[in-house]
Amino acid sequence: MIHPETRRLLRVTGADARAFLQGLLTNDVQKLDQGLVYTAMLTPQGKYIADFFLVPDGDAILLDTDASQTDALAKRLTMYKLRADVTIADDKRSVSRGLGPIPEGAFVDPRLAALGWRGYDGQIAQDVDWTALNVTHSVPRAGIELTPDSFLLEMGFERLNGVDFKKGCYVGQEVTARMKHKTQLRKGLAQVSITGSAPIGTDITTEADKVAGTLFSQSGDKALAYVRFDRATGPLKAKDAQITYAS
Repeated sequence: MIHPETRRLLRVTGADARAFLQGLLTNDVQKLDQGLVYTAMLTPQGKYIADFFLVPDGDAILLDTDASQTDALAKRLTMYKLRADVTIADDKRSVSRGLGPIPEGAFVDPRLAALGWRGYDGQIAQDVDWTALNVTHSVPRAGIELTPDSFLLEMGFERLNGVDFKKGCYVGQEVTARMKHKTQLRKGLAQVSITGSAPIGTDITTEADKVAGTLFSQSGDKALAYVRFDRATGPLKAKDAQITYAS
């Protein structure tokens, strides 16, 4: 279950709201006409700042954010606002999630249909093991797999419909486009098999004690890890846990 204190909403209004966000975010804001938009904000160097959902709300746009990032995100957006006709404010509504039939007023999760629906108008949230779903579908989470050192394409954002390569310029776009068109990814988020357990952030090492990656969310005998593909072969370990990566 997602609890209200883990997500916070920002409300963006004003005549320039769409154009303002379009020039900053990785996805095409015009997709709001079809429902939720999953997107991110990057540094000029193309590194991750925050990921969130854009939610159509009449003439306004809601930003469904991880609560640990909301204040910093609002501050950064305000920094870019300059003279644009845009107002950024808190919205006190809560966020609900669930699987199965979509309640009235809720939206399909735009990352993957398997992640269910998201609601903002008092829908009843379901008690679901979201960590297990994230691990099963290799979905990174803010503050765990997604860190200030993350590059979106290494973290699966293209597969999760979080970046649009046709929309034009945004902050960090040049680096992201270069990784898409000119670079074969040598590192990235992957599902691994695990026997035992280890704390989030534990180094994954080879038999020769070379670091091959970092262990993150775990569910049963599966986990998410950020791995160096060239080293993640053969027997691996994370402290006392045994790790297997199959490309």
